Amino acid sequence: MARSHANIQMRSPREIQRMSKSSASRLVYSTESGRQCPACAQPVAQCQCRALAAARPKGDGIARVSRETKGRGGKTVTLIRNLPLDDDALATLGKRLRTACGSGGTVRDGVIEIQGDHRERVIAALVKDGFTVKQAGA
Repeated sequence: MARSHANIQMRSPREIQRMSKSSASRLVYSTESGRQCPACAQPVAQCQCRALAAARPKGDGIARVSRETKGRGGKTVTLIRNLPLDDDALATLGKRLRTACGSGGTVRDGVIEIQGDHRERVIAALVKDGFTVKQAGA
């Protein structure tokens, strides 16, 4: 059985050059500088994107504790927002709060999420640590 080459498209060198310069192509790795940041196309060691993302706005300094079920399959989650802490301190505080509540959770985008409705325990623990806390929502 012979194969037909009719469905193979031949591209001119001009078309190939135009395709390679399109906005969709980007450098991922360079032998000179290693991995490249996808956002700014700088070497990862010299990338400024992470530093800008890590500089979270401080807000008003009042921690907001709320309960949410939207987008979680009906599961209740306690959220702690607006804590004036860096990422490492936020992760440490999240670990302490999860241990105090006896449940799981995570720290995502500067927000501590604890599985279950633990607003009272979280507020008590944050006040004990010296934070100004408000209960947000109903």
